[in-house]
Amino acid sequence: MHILIAVAALGATGLVLGLLLAGASKYLEVEQDERIPIIIDLLPGANCGACGYAGCAAFAQALAEGKAPVNGCPVGGAKTSEKLAKVLGVKSDSGSEKVAVVLCRGVDGAAKKKFVYEGIESCEIAHNLSGGDKVCNFGCLGFGDCFNVCRFDAIKIENGVAVIDPEKCTACGLCINACPKGIIRFKPKDKIYSVRCLSQEKGAQMKNICSAGCIACRLCEKACEFDAIKVVDNIAVIDYSKCTDCGKCFEVCPKKIIYKETAFKKMVAK
Repeated sequence: MHILIAVAALGATGLVLGLLLAGASKYLEVEQDERIPIIIDLLPGANCGACGYAGCAAFAQALAEGKAPVNGCPVGGAKTSEKLAKVLGVKSDSGSEKVAVVLCRGVDGAAKKKFVYEGIESCEIAHNLSGGDKVCNFGCLGFGDCFNVCRFDAIKIENGVAVIDPEKCTACGLCINACPKGIIRFKPKDKIYSVRCLSQEKGAQMKNICSAGCIACRLCEKACEFDAIKVVDNIAVIDYSKCTDCGKCFEVCPKKIIYKETAFKKMVAK
């Protein structure tokens, strides 16, 4: 008899606790925005963190709460931004698509070196040792820190310099953050020309440092009919808002550091 009473009491206690838990879960339930699963499906799922959030789910939550911009996913690009804008009922301001570019052509044999580096193959570690082995302060060290962080197989090391495949680049920016030299920058994806040098050395000095460096001759500046390229601090700089991709700067550059994207692809493919 006592056993039956104990079992009944235990069962009643379980029933009461179950009802209390069910009520609590209902009362404390946090309603999820029904748009979040839709947003997650629209995102590329790379979970790379380039948006500034822990992953695509966190970014989707921030979008639904109005805390993140619809163009905040560089991997998805303009098309994803437009789709997100429709779901969220906001205006899309995706802007032009970008790609990352390594602004250095100081390959092995072109860029002079200060010493022979035999340490850990890391750009960051090599850079902490007198700025690395290259004389040029803006020379790619070529140990592949950018390659190691790229999740899209868009970067390779060719002849001691990192090269980026614009067709695979998603503009996530991870390589830019990884480069201790700061020589990886964004450029508009629809523009085919870029100045592959950042050194600010004067022309005469540049010739003694790297045979592939800008010598600030201003031939590109004189050839441009659209005022789209200027030599600033001894380096040619393209104003992409004015650039028409006419290619005249590319044609007159004696050092060939103004690079045409199609020619660059062919070089990497060899």
